[in-house]
Amino acid sequence: MSNTPPNPSMTTTDLAEILFSSGLQASDRPTPEQVRTAVDALSRTCGGDPSACAARVAQEAGDHPDTFAVRMRWALDTVLDAYGDLTTAA
Repeated sequence: MSNTPPNPSMTTTDLAEILFSSGLQASDRPTPEQVRTAVDALSRTCGGDPSACAARVAQEAGDHPDTFAVRMRWALDTVLDAYGDLTTAA
């Protein structure tokens, strides 16, 4: 599997929000391939629109503000490992 995002215009933040919304957990210690598979699958569920997953992130932030920052940091770091730095996506 390639380290190309499901949508070439997605940034690291977009992918981290999708990963955040997935069932993967830091305790799973997912491989980069597992991360890309989960992000790709959830991206299809969201219709390829990162804003659709962003709503899930906002809900989680409201429901679990005590763990939000730690999980989002994990998601960002994990996406960087799986895809590299995409802050300058097309």
